[in-house]
Amino acid sequence: MAKKPLILDFSEYDLNHVVADLEAIRRYNPQRYEMEQLTAICYENRETNACVGYKDLGPDEFWARGHMPGMPLMPGVIMCEAAAQLASYYCHRYKLMQAGIVGFGGLEEVRFRGVVRPGDRFVIVDRLLKLRRSIMTCEFQCFVAQNLVCEGILKGVALPMDQIGGRPVPAAPGDAD
Repeated sequence: MAKKPLILDFSEYDLNHVVADLEAIRRYNPQRYEMEQLTAICYENRETNACVGYKDLGPDEFWARGHMPGMPLMPGVIMCEAAAQLASYYCHRYKLMQAGIVGFGGLEEVRFRGVVRPGDRFVIVDRLLKLRRSIMTCEFQCFVAQNLVCEGILKGVALPMDQIGGRPVPAAPGDAD
């Protein structure tokens, strides 16, 4: 089976060029504490609807002590969560959906291709494939040191704020119109 092409070539983005730090991400994503899975965003392209972010993994990650004792490995579900948070950030940043919160709608074709450990920089590349009124579909690829560790397709759905009792993510002044 032929290898899938990269969503973005590594030369197209610079991990040292931060376009949104943790505080900027928090303007759009509601996750906090242990569930924040992004450290920074380093690339956004509205023409291709691609976005790149990363999570710098430390020794104190909530999963490190118990998954697995003596050899901590980032759980695959957390890798997928990080990709979903990047897609949610991009969706909110550019007001692509009328949603207070974008929730998980599903995962397809997910494959885990390598291990991720504390001390790694976990890089996520997302690209929007399809957008309907209340559903978005994105492809994602995740890397450690330019080695593919996870890939797949995720779906995000607009969550009905009135039914879940939450508050929408507030708009940030001066951000995308």
